[in-house]
Amino acid sequence: MDQGRSWVVMATVLMSAGVGLGSAALVNAQGQVVQAPKFTVDPLWPKPLPNHWILGSAVGVAVDSRDHIFVVNLTNSFNVRTEIGAAQNPPTGECCLPAPPVLEFDADGKLVSSFGGQAQGFTWPSTVNGLAIDNRDNLWIGGVGGMDTQILKFAKTGRFVGQLGKAAPPPPPAPAAVPDTAYQGVSGAGRGAAAGGRGGRGGRGGGAPASAPANSASMDSFGGPAAFAFDARANEAFVADGSRNRRIAVVDMNTGAIKRVWGAYGAKPDDAAQPAYTPGAPPSKQFSTVSCVEISTDDLVYVCDRQNNRIQVFRKNGSFVKEGVIAPQTRGAGSVWDIAFSRDPQQRFIYVADGMNMKVRIVDRQTLQEITSFGDGGRTPGQFFAVHSIATDSKGNIYTTESLEGKRVQKFLYQGLAPVTTKDQGVPRDRGAR
Repeated sequence: MDQGRSWVVMATVLMSAGVGLGSAALVNAQGQVVQAPKFTVDPLWPKPLPNHWILGSAVGVAVDSRDHIFVVNLTNSFNVRTEIGAAQNPPTGECCLPAPPVLEFDADGKLVSSFGGQAQGFTWPSTVNGLAIDNRDNLWIGGVGGMDTQILKFAKTGRFVGQLGKAAPPPPPAPAAVPDTAYQGVSGAGRGAAAGGRGGRGGRGGGAPASAPANSASMDSFGGPAAFAFDARANEAFVADGSRNRRIAVVDMNTGAIKRVWGAYGAKPDDAAQPAYTPGAPPSKQFSTVSCVEISTDDLVYVCDRQNNRIQVFRKNGSFVKEGVIAPQTRGAGSVWDIAFSRDPQQRFIYVADGMNMKVRIVDRQTLQEITSFGDGGRTPGQFFAVHSIATDSKGNIYTTESLEGKRVQKFLYQGLAPVTTKDQGVPRDRGAR
């Protein structure tokens, strides 16, 4: 039976369970009170950035063994006219400047270090995306731009370690963009082209950026690698190679060689165009955008199939185990953008970043059924605009990033388990705070 449909409202007020006066808890089909992790937003995290820096579209977050939080953001995602006047030549105002691509914060939200961007010895992604930290404390960074076919590795200090994947051939020169002169009243322009990055604002014109073709059969390059997970014992990295490609690729962490790949249901990946997701239609036999991959402590591989609104689960050899559909009525950009596991030893819960519906969903890891959710669309603390990435620290706290025009990172403080009184908790604020 569908666990979501089996819940009923308990008639008795559960005062002894910590539920507030007049609140009724949900129970499952076995008559057990449903519990889930509870969070409150930390409205003052992180601390303000120095140097008039502002965060761009934030497209990756990872937490290291010291509970330091690393965030990657798009430095070309700004409205030049209204957001980064201090970066213009000559400056048009005192503020602001794009923050560096990679930012490191301590648990209190203080900026510790920063690095990133083009430098000698490697090619920085045109549209950076995804961030993960391996067992050797190296940062893995991907890219989903049209010509992004490689993965970069850095030490946490910012020292370049290496890159995986064959580079795409350089695209032909693009026509020069027309300057945005709308602010001076010269034109009616001002809404930039997609070349400004996800949520970006570029100049007008210039046509669409060049894009390498999808090639999910390739064993020497990637097609928009967006996320990473690691099997330290096998010395393997699992790559969500799914911006243009439609696959999981498993690589040797030392050599970077691609060892095996698979598509939806563990089948051979297929780059043929798929029909748009339609609620109630038969599930797609191939992935849409493969936006995340995580490995659980019991050695299962969880994959985000974003526009198909599903999480698929595999063994490490690519054999299919099960799937769960999240928010099945969602269309557009889909409901499953990223996931993180709860920090209890059994990893009982999955936290799903749902950028289309502007919330975080809490899912039972065994059944892949949603238990409850928190957040809503908006700009105040605890609300979201295109929540993109999610991670947890050793204390169970959640960190989220927001892409497109969200341009923010937030911290949600773990409050322990609590009875679930509603499927949609709304904004997770401390009710005692003013």
